[in-house]
Amino acid sequence: MNTKEFTIRLERKEEQREVENLVREAFWNVYRPGCSEHYVIHVLRDDPAFVKELDFVMEKCGKLIGQNMFMKTIIEADDGRTIPVLTMGPIGITPELKRKGYGKALLDYSLEQAKEMGFGAVLFEGNIDFYGKSGFDVASNFGIRYHDLPEDADSSFFLCKELIPGYLDDVTGVYQTPQGYYVGDADVEEFDKEFPSKEKLKLPGQLFE
Repeated sequence: MNTKEFTIRLERKEEQREVENLVREAFWNVYRPGCSEHYVIHVLRDDPAFVKELDFVMEKCGKLIGQNMFMKTIIEADDGRTIPVLTMGPIGITPELKRKGYGKALLDYSLEQAKEMGFGAVLFEGNIDFYGKSGFDVASNFGIRYHDLPEDADSSFFLCKELIPGYLDDVTGVYQTPQGYYVGDADVEEFDKEFPSKEKLKLPGQLFE
């Protein structure tokens, strides 16, 4: 991909609603009828764990086409330590440009910036077929468990990438999702009224009803 086609920069305050609409378009009817990700990003910007230095947008020909963001969180290690890590997302690309390499370019740039800031690892929920191309592996291979998940449950959705090689070498424990990611359906519905009306569809492959 020609990196001169786009720029990646920090999100500006005055374009926050534009970014929220971009996220809404990117996730609409993907994982559920409608989506909640645009409200999640709206809430997370005011969360103390939000990393404003890693709040990125991707721009092409003067138009926003993608975004990614990070939150600080922890692993509660089995030996009693608290291990600082990052989680990521939502990360989204405008629908008409998906599967053209822009998402990976944004992801790889974002991870490099997080590494340069000194963060040791990123853990989050995603598809290994895509994120594996950027160095992610299933978190269980690092000895990290997803909170509240039964031991015999499928955890292949829970991914990890060390930014500092060896950062998790002597760590086993439980990852904690930042509370800001948990939003109420009623709050999502109320927030969504501020955007243009879109039809919610129940589609094959969605994870939630």
